[in-house]
Amino acid sequence: MNGGEQTIIFDNPPVIVAGYGIAGPKEGSGPLASYFDEVVRKDLFGQKSYEKAECKMHLTAIESAIKAAGLEEKDVDALLSGDLLNQIISSSFSARELDVPYLGLYNACSTFAEALILGSILVSSGVMKRVACSTSSHYSTAERQYRYPLELGTQMTPTAQWTVTGSGCSILASEGEGPKIVAATIGQVVDYDVTDANNMGAAMAPAAAYTIAKHLEERGVAPAFYDCIVTGDLGIFGSEMLVQLLQSDGVDIAHLHQDCGKLIFDSKQKVHMGGSGAGCSSLVFNTYYLHKLRDGSIQRMLFVPTGALMSKESSLQGESIPAIAHAVAIEV
Repeated sequence: MNGGEQTIIFDNPPVIVAGYGIAGPKEGSGPLASYFDEVVRKDLFGQKSYEKAECKMHLTAIESAIKAAGLEEKDVDALLSGDLLNQIISSSFSARELDVPYLGLYNACSTFAEALILGSILVSSGVMKRVACSTSSHYSTAERQYRYPLELGTQMTPTAQWTVTGSGCSILASEGEGPKIVAATIGQVVDYDVTDANNMGAAMAPAAAYTIAKHLEERGVAPAFYDCIVTGDLGIFGSEMLVQLLQSDGVDIAHLHQDCGKLIFDSKQKVHMGGSGAGCSSLVFNTYYLHKLRDGSIQRMLFVPTGALMSKESSLQGESIPAIAHAVAIEV
């Protein structure tokens, strides 16, 4: 299974047998709306708080993915799940409604990649047969936890991104039909001394550049080996920075790079640099990209969700923002 210092080559590649993505109303008005499995009409999703709404969306994604795989809860050996809320309550509160063993994860907006990697290790090694991997985020819960209360009506800065309201879940299995996770590279924490909490793209781009370069080096392939190299939520500014950072090291991904945060919204929706959030990559992957993998439009994909490892307190105290990115290689 060892493909290098940080890269794993799976001897028995797990299969993504099903996926499900549920989106908020703003996301459902964007360019990827036709790919989403479900779009909620209102941010509160019939609940009394935005936190409860996120929990309901997360639970819906998990239950629907299990159903889409033709399985029951008892057939799933573990749920690997995370989100952006304190003590990952969206994931934990969803797990308490399920009869499934639970591992709660946190790696900010790269948590979905972490879940896929750990799930792949469990399945490929034979320890488990089927696992569910999920994440979620909600604009209204993230804003008041990481930035300002919604009631303040605070204006977004030009480099800011819009936290995606949505959730996605993948079911990995030891056998079945679907794309396979063939390799993964576990990232390292990278810190370029960015202190602006409204410029996540700049904080995360160096981590993405590091992991992509490390993956290509340790797997011994050129960027063109993949049909696309997809980051999670660098947004417009972060994506440009990523391409330039890699070009300075002699790695050109300009014609291959895509970003979930850039794809999920369009310029008419006034989201500045694009989407972000733990649910951004899981939602877009389990709908848009899973569709492209299934219909053969994409044969090989390097999926690289990114995360900014900060809190409101660390930002207010002037701390720089460390970041992480993990890479997951998926093939049909």
